[in-house]
Amino acid sequence: MEKPARNRGAGPLRYCAREFTRAEIEEIRAIIASGKYPSRKAIAREVCQRLDWYKPDGGPKTVSCSVAMLRMQRDGLLELPAPQRAPSRPGIPTFTSASDPGPLLEGTRADLGPLQLVRVVRPADSRLWNEVIARHHYLGYRPLAGAQLRYLAYAGDRLLGAFGFGAAAWRVLDRDDFIGWDDAQRVARLHLIVNNARFLVMPSVKVRFLASSLLAQVARQLPDDWERAYCYRPQLLETFVECDRFAGTSYRAANWIFVGETMGRGKLDRYHSTAKTYKSIWLYPLNRRFRETLCAPLPQRTPLRSGWQ
Repeated sequence: MEKPARNRGAGPLRYCAREFTRAEIEEIRAIIASGKYPSRKAIAREVCQRLDWYKPDGGPKTVSCSVAMLRMQRDGLLELPAPQRAPSRPGIPTFTSASDPGPLLEGTRADLGPLQLVRVVRPADSRLWNEVIARHHYLGYRPLAGAQLRYLAYAGDRLLGAFGFGAAAWRVLDRDDFIGWDDAQRVARLHLIVNNARFLVMPSVKVRFLASSLLAQVARQLPDDWERAYCYRPQLLETFVECDRFAGTSYRAANWIFVGETMGRGKLDRYHSTAKTYKSIWLYPLNRRFRETLCAPLPQRTPLRSGWQ
């Protein structure tokens, strides 16, 4: 079935968590048509500079811009030059003995002693994380969206599980009502919410109270790690638990807050082509005054340069 075009109407269009006016899309077309920029990456850098599209650490959002332009091209809004090389596609990780479940581990959290959350930085850890998620997580492996952190959890040398954190969902009614922000505040500060996109306890690990203990430990460690990686401090964690599969017991035990359910459409189901899957919404404040930060009045915007809407 042909997908409907997104370029109808006169209002701004949203791509990659940013709204583009018609004038800005014309600006992007002009940058492409100028022929001054030899690659898609160079075009993305120029677009970020012209549209003042930067990450909190001050760097241009070239990856998001590149993805946005590809989606604009798909929707018939512009035509990019041919890529200089074929894009790489992440394949299914190869399963090795490193991701074997291992012998059955039972008992309680107190039996394990100190736990370690190893942030995935080294290539070997990245391969292992991809492998265990692909092999043991019911959602399987795919690259996380946006700014992200991944962790492997250990007790000594024993691999217990894995976490993956990435970009927050664009709009979630019950979450946004809980925060109390308006649309403009949400657009400006959505990056201050981090989504727990993957949480896995290895299938051979049957340790009581372990899952909630790991959730509590990662909530303590992540804000500092995120600030070191991205130069800003998140205010809130979110996750979505499939209602037909899980009750969210571990999140509740780790003091996450249940705030409601989704409306049954995932962020990738733009054309309502898949069956509805309802998920419970859980939030964990990383700062007692998180609402003051997320809902603070926005600074007055500097007028855009002449020619832009």
